[in-house]
Amino acid sequence: MAAATTLGTEEELTLTVKWSGKEYTVRVCGEDTVGELKRRICEVTDVLPKRQKLLYPKIASKLSDDSVLLCQLPLKSSIKMTMIGTVEDDIIVDQVDSPEIIDDFELGQDETVDIKDKEVNKQKLRRRIDLCNIDLRNPCRQGKKLLVLDIDYTLFDHRSTAENPLELMRPYLHEFLSAAYAEYDIMIWSATRMKWVELKMGELGVLNNPNYEITALLDHLAMTTLQSDSHGVFDCKPLGLIWAKFPEFYNAKNTIMFDDLRRNFVMNPQNGLTIKPFKKAHASRDSDQELVKLTQYLLAIAELDDLSNLDHNKWESYIADSSKRRRNT
Repeated sequence: MAAATTLGTEEELTLTVKWSGKEYTVRVCGEDTVGELKRRICEVTDVLPKRQKLLYPKIASKLSDDSVLLCQLPLKSSIKMTMIGTVEDDIIVDQVDSPEIIDDFELGQDETVDIKDKEVNKQKLRRRIDLCNIDLRNPCRQGKKLLVLDIDYTLFDHRSTAENPLELMRPYLHEFLSAAYAEYDIMIWSATRMKWVELKMGELGVLNNPNYEITALLDHLAMTTLQSDSHGVFDCKPLGLIWAKFPEFYNAKNTIMFDDLRRNFVMNPQNGLTIKPFKKAHASRDSDQELVKLTQYLLAIAELDDLSNLDHNKWESYIADSSKRRRNT
């Protein structure tokens, strides 16, 4: 392996991963990180990235750092590396044990534009579009706008404990989804794995509610890893993936996304609304009115032709102004 050369930044290569007596093939490129490689491995093995240990001569220590770019490693196509890891079936324990993301950040406008427009990030998005499939739970509806929702701290307090998951559900969730469904198709996109998404949404009664339908579920495998000058490597949720999969239904003009992490909007900042996190459910559920107010906002803007012209940071002011306009007519 001493003859291996460093991978070019845009060069693609195919790696073979040996695990549990079988070999799996994954495709990556030089601008991908070790964390992105682990995500690709998770796609074919179902071993969570945090449970993977990658073994390869002389660079095993670097493969433990998810932020390292593959172009910085002596890799070449057709190499074989070994992965040690265990598939976890206890998805409740997995979720509780997962590290909490507390270092949210807001990138400056210039850096956001740079990240969004950088060709390498556009290339990553194109590759994600090619590799990722979105399974529809219900048909897309012509003429409807699109609402994309996060789960943790947006719809559900995933850190508190309770005998019944319904105690951790954000107040007015079903009323909110029922009202939004009149004007919007609804997709749920979580940074966790699909089994957990299905379980939690099923327990909350979201997947079989008679008053609305969920169009699709997306998980961490649909996310893209980016790198910023100020905050290093992080994951985001590029709405361009959905727009490319369903171009006849959704686009930047008719899509809005709710998430408690601003970083997830970096590839589509004009479409993101940062929702107030729902935490400490037992103490806050009697006073949390966020979904009630956001219902008003969604219905107020549903009549607009282009949602991307709005400053969603000022959504509460928009509701107040909308109420004044109605009173004056």
